[in-house]
Amino acid sequence: MTNREIIDAIEEFAPLSLQESWDNSGWQLGDPSANCSGVLLCVDVTPDIIREAVAKGCDLIVSHHPLIFRGVKQITGRDRVERCISLALREGISVYSSHTATDCAPDGVSWEMGRRLGLTDAQGLDSSGLGIIGDLPSEMSWKDFVALVKKTFGADSVKCSRVPSDGWKVSKVGLCGGSAAEFLPLAIARGAQAYVTADCKLNQFIDHADDILLIDSGHFETEECTKEIFYRVISEKFPNFAVWKSTVERNPVVYL
Repeated sequence: MTNREIIDAIEEFAPLSLQESWDNSGWQLGDPSANCSGVLLCVDVTPDIIREAVAKGCDLIVSHHPLIFRGVKQITGRDRVERCISLALREGISVYSSHTATDCAPDGVSWEMGRRLGLTDAQGLDSSGLGIIGDLPSEMSWKDFVALVKKTFGADSVKCSRVPSDGWKVSKVGLCGGSAAEFLPLAIARGAQAYVTADCKLNQFIDHADDILLIDSGHFETEECTKEIFYRVISEKFPNFAVWKSTVERNPVVYL
């Protein structure tokens, strides 16, 4: 098996042509034609993730967020990216990232989120492929829905807008993994009573407080499901191949 064969399966699921213009999905470093004996999956590449790959005998790391977003002019170990590049090259580890390509894929991040929440009759929210809108199996109170979101995505706490009324019910839900509060007006226009995303700003909570329950459930929390997506894609194509979801990766945000 080669690195390229593994990534061909990823790109069949999430073609690079789907990524946003500002993104840097794709090969980050390493030799695509090199032999691969195992793959480690993560959200973000860190030195600990690279060391875990070495310990597990993996030659390839597949991450959601790109290791390299901007040009790297020198590699002196002054930041995480430079340290990761140096360590990965020294250990012979290749890195590939599928970011907004997986966000926009037909069965990508938002669809996985919706599946975990139990949404039915789901449809795309935006023409780019980002976000979905769907129905809960049964209507529930806003408090019960917040509890469901926390449990589903492993969030210790979430930020919520002031609900229009204490009796606010939720039956239709819009959502988008990562930073996607810009689709909030679209979710409102399509009849959602709640919208789940991350990295929301104060004015977004204020401006739409009378229209919808906005839930910021955390960036890492909404995108950790990418490890399951990559695992499923690779395992279905190569059922006997060694694929690992990182066990050392932790949410970088701590709630105190």
